[in-house]
Amino acid sequence: MPAAEPLVVPGATAYSLPRAGALQTDERRGVMEWRDPSQSVVWFGQFKQPGDFSAKVKLRVPAGTTLTLQLTAAGVSSRKTVQGAAEPQEVDFGNFRLSHAGYQRLTLEAMDAGQNPPGEVIALVLDGPAVESAHFNLEPRRNAASVHLMFPVPKEKEITGFYNEVTGVEDPVHTYYMACGFSRGYFGMQVNSRTERRIIFSVWDGGSGENAQDRSSVAEENHTTLLAKGPGVDAGVFGNEGTGGHSHLVYPWKTGETQKFFVSASVEGKFTDYTGYWFHPEQKAWQLIARFHAPQDGNYLHGLYSFSENFGGETGHLLRKARYGNQWIQTRDGTWTELLTAAFSHDGTGKEARLDRFMGVEDGQFFLSHGGFVEGFTSYGTRFNRPATSTPPELKLPAVP
Repeated sequence: MPAAEPLVVPGATAYSLPRAGALQTDERRGVMEWRDPSQSVVWFGQFKQPGDFSAKVKLRVPAGTTLTLQLTAAGVSSRKTVQGAAEPQEVDFGNFRLSHAGYQRLTLEAMDAGQNPPGEVIALVLDGPAVESAHFNLEPRRNAASVHLMFPVPKEKEITGFYNEVTGVEDPVHTYYMACGFSRGYFGMQVNSRTERRIIFSVWDGGSGENAQDRSSVAEENHTTLLAKGPGVDAGVFGNEGTGGHSHLVYPWKTGETQKFFVSASVEGKFTDYTGYWFHPEQKAWQLIARFHAPQDGNYLHGLYSFSENFGGETGHLLRKARYGNQWIQTRDGTWTELLTAAFSHDGTGKEARLDRFMGVEDGQFFLSHGGFVEGFTSYGTRFNRPATSTPPELKLPAVP
């Protein structure tokens, strides 16, 4: 019995394995330039019930070309030989049977792609009883959902410092574990590539700079300016997600090792100076990352949060996880207060396209995880409490030049 209508999963939503990003994708054309037979085209989806389903692949193979393809699903492989044609065609891989509900991986392999001109994988087409209510990401954005910890703090508090600790548990490329977020900026650690990691501190421009893509469109009096930076720190500007002042330190922070962050705010009129400090694990000392002078502000720290972001879609299938613990704020009178409650939120991708997003408490710390196509989810707005440590941080901060 077929589903109400076939489920068409765009080729552009697929991932390449075993090497992420090895195959190019295009929203309209799907997977392109598939020359390397060692790389597979892989879709992930959640089936809500067991049962039978059929699978076809819509693709374009150049005329005069013969291509052997294999689709593996539910532990069964089906192989077909395809003759190239001028128009796109659907290759029927037959029926598959699911013994249980849950996330499934569907893998398309080109057994002889290296011997032939590349084709284009346009879509995966599924039908049958097991497809009823199945959930696949159908959007070309392949990133895992961004997930956040929101720390509720009374608005009347004049917060001059925000302290947080982050321990990376999983570390795929294109991950940003952000520790100290506030209304004007963010501070944390990033996996930029297989060979480079960074500590990043950024502060947005004022006025329209919060929404601008290019700083040239932001009035100069709204520009956030750099006042100081620490040893080895690169500083400049950023764009494309709002504009502002950016700083980073290339540093190979280690998965499983706790990183400590502290951001402070100093107010003068309608300006606020934000300073980011990071504790160097080898030197066992606090290090200045940067101090920025932010116009159109005059506020202390507010809107405190942390997040975990997957900023590159080709690794969106991989699990990300970090623990966030020992959060404290310091108010203008020097008093420290421990933050024991956080609420979960996610971006628009987490609303429908990607449901594998979680928050919880583990080993006395909050955790965030996303990606990996893991069963279950955490509902938006869910609050969690962690146990108190009752020990404020001891900060011996360096002088700022």
